Amino acid sequence: MSETFRALVVDDTENGQVAAFADLTDADLPDHDVLVQVEYSSLNYKDGLVVASPQKMARRTPLVAGADLAGTVLESRSADWQPGDRVVVNGWGLSETESGGYTRRQRVKPEWLVRIPDAFSTRDAMAIGTAGYTSALCLDALERRGLAAGSEVLVTGAAGGVGSVAVALAAAAGHTVIAATGRPETHDFLTGLGASSFVDRSELQGEGRPLGKERWDAAVDAVGGSVLVNVLSQIRYGGAVAACGLAEGPTMPGATVLPHILRGVALIGVDSVMAPAALRQSAWDRLARDLPSGTLDSLSRVEALSDVPRLAAEILDGQVRGRVVVDVSR
Repeated sequence: MSETFRALVVDDTENGQVAAFADLTDADLPDHDVLVQVEYSSLNYKDGLVVASPQKMARRTPLVAGADLAGTVLESRSADWQPGDRVVVNGWGLSETESGGYTRRQRVKPEWLVRIPDAFSTRDAMAIGTAGYTSALCLDALERRGLAAGSEVLVTGAAGGVGSVAVALAAAAGHTVIAATGRPETHDFLTGLGASSFVDRSELQGEGRPLGKERWDAAVDAVGGSVLVNVLSQIRYGGAVAACGLAEGPTMPGATVLPHILRGVALIGVDSVMAPAALRQSAWDRLARDLPSGTLDSLSRVEALSDVPRLAAEILDGQVRGRVVVDVSR
C-alpha cells in the first residue's frame, strides 16, 4: 500500500471553493517528471487569497495549495535533475492551475526547478520564498532600467513578505531605503533590515495630485491601487517603479500619464509566476550574494502546515510581519 501524506487541498463545494486537509498518496499527484520530497513551503499573499478568500482563486480543482516549495529530488525522469538535488519552485501556476507545496511530496515539471544556492538551506529558500524572489526580480528590473548605486528607493508594504526582503536587498546594494508602512510597531524591525527612514502609508493613500513633489529615485511597490498612483507622481525625473503586487487593489484610481510623459518615469511590471529561467537564476544569485547573513532569521518564522488556514486569514488582514515558513511535516 502506498504511503499516505497530508496535504492542504482546494476544491469546489456547494459552499464555494474550500481549502481542507486530506490524506494523499503518490497516485494523487500530477504526472510530472520530477518527484520532490517537500520539506518547506511558505505563506504568501497569494496563498492567503487561495486558502481564505471567498473569491474563487484556484482555476483548476482539486489541487494542492501552496505557491512555492523547497525540498530534495526523490525520483526524476529528466536528465537535468538527479535524486538528492536540493531544489526550489516558485510560481509556474502552483496553487492556481498546478498543485503546489502544502504537501510532503509533489511532482513537478523539470523546467520549473531552480537549484538552491549553497548559501541557503531548504528552510532559508522558503524564508525567501516567492515573496523574496519577487523582491530580487524587482531590484534587478530597476537596475536594468539604470538605477545607480546610492539611490533613494521607496519600498511600499515594507513590513510584508515582499517589502521586508526588498528593504534588505536594496540596503545591501548600497541604496538609501525609505520604508512605507502603516504599522509603526514594525519600525525597529525594518531599521534592522536596513531602512533609513519611514513614510506612513496614509500619506500615499487616497486621491493625490497628478504630479507631486519629486521625492525618490525609484520604488518597489507591492500594494497597487492609490498607493501606486501617488508613488508614481513623486518619483524623480527618469526614475522607475517596479510593481509586483495588488494588496490594495488592481485598479489605479486617478492615474494619469503625466509622470510618464513629463518626467520620463517608467512603470515596470514584474511577474514572478512565469518569469524565464535566466531572470529566475539572476534573482537567486542576487539573493545568495546580497541577503545579509542572519537576515533570514530576523525576518522569518516557522509555522506548522496545520496553522496555514488561520495564518492565511491573518495575511489578508495585514497582520503578518515578514516571512512565514511552513513546515509541511507538522
